[in-house]
Amino acid sequence: MSGEAAPPLARSTLDRAAHRRTDPDWLAEAWERARVLVLDSADDGRALVRGEAAPPELVLVGPGELPEVPRSVPMFLGVEPDGVPVFAVDAPLPELPGTRRANLREVGHLLVDRDAGIFTTGLALLNWHVRHGYSSVSGHSTQVDEAGWSRVDALGERVWPHTDPAMIVLVHDAVDGPEGRCLLGSNAAWAHTPGERRYSCLAGYVEPGESAEAAVLREVREEVGVEVAEIAYAGSQSWPFPGSLMLGFLARADADEPIRVDPAEIAHARWFTRREIGAALAGETVDACGERLLLPPPSSIALFLVHRWLDGHC
Repeated sequence: MSGEAAPPLARSTLDRAAHRRTDPDWLAEAWERARVLVLDSADDGRALVRGEAAPPELVLVGPGELPEVPRSVPMFLGVEPDGVPVFAVDAPLPELPGTRRANLREVGHLLVDRDAGIFTTGLALLNWHVRHGYSSVSGHSTQVDEAGWSRVDALGERVWPHTDPAMIVLVHDAVDGPEGRCLLGSNAAWAHTPGERRYSCLAGYVEPGESAEAAVLREVREEVGVEVAEIAYAGSQSWPFPGSLMLGFLARADADEPIRVDPAEIAHARWFTRREIGAALAGETVDACGERLLLPPPSSIALFLVHRWLDGHC
């Protein structure tokens, strides 16, 4: 998926070429001519980017430019449109003139489709490996196999990368114009600076045996005590922090229905008008108590959903 209609981390131009993952001869040859994304697991999975102006450029290096032996074996991400293979490795970031360290959260929305896809895929795969050094079946240690796309233990038990499905929903009142409202919550786990508070869409993991739509109904009911209807799928994106697939929805609710928050999950929730959200995006103070409203980060699907609603695409 690419283009403005896509969530920020749902963009890619990479051919994953999965049939190459079990071809050791091809992989060995491909490594010699590869572009390599260096990710530092010891530094929150940061990579190097070049350029201060948007869009920054993701820095890839040649196999011979790695500053030291990587912590991981090369992970094959896919093949670029020009035929060049792309790998990722876990290693300290090299010192290169004109570059800076960047987290995917910080720059994902600024990157071009090609760079966003490479960074997101590499980080998701790296974070899966970091968390799966031992088999959940046997308890034995595991080793990387299939060019980074599986791990296997001494007994031959194999596990493959997976992501945890989670729903995220922008609840709105279906009213057009500047006085139309959306319901946002402030997570109980978030730290807040005096004078400001962060709000976002409601979200939660899809439970076993549950559809994504059923999770929307349940999570909104549990977190704010509101019933929703007209649930509409809006898109999805990876959120590799450490390994979720965010399934985005829009849903209608009655803005006159009382809000009853679950304090273990939500510190505060309220309805905001389009006028208020527009002011918040412009950095203005909008709360009657003088609190500055902070919205989700630009690389998140939450802000993508807010913009969809703000622009009237409900």
